[in-house]
Amino acid sequence: GLQKLYKTYGSRGFSVLGFPCNQFGAQEADDVDTIQNFCRTQFGVDFPMFAKVNVNGSDAFPLFRDLKKNAPGILGTEAIKWNFTKFLVDRSGQVVQRFAPGTVPAEIALEIEKLL
Repeated sequence: GLQKLYKTYGSRGFSVLGFPCNQFGAQEADDVDTIQNFCRTQFGVDFPMFAKVNVNGSDAFPLFRDLKKNAPGILGTEAIKWNFTKFLVDRSGQVVQRFAPGTVPAEIALEIEKLL
């Protein structure tokens, strides 16, 4: 679903940025090259994939500290509960909205269109 959003809106300046994280049930235990290859071959992903990062805890990657602070989850919690939590950021770098892991990417399309 994320790849479809990237293909649909990429020509209009939208991008998906993938950050693997192994903090959720050790689902991303492989090295970053293996993860990227898996995403490409199994899901056709060609949006930017970055190095594995931590998104929670004292060693959380600074980008995720900022995303969580500016778009807290349910009841104001900042912790990311599971992989595939999604953040929508506008062209100026402002965090617009946070989406739960279970949010289907197609459900975000209207919000993306509003920003483009």
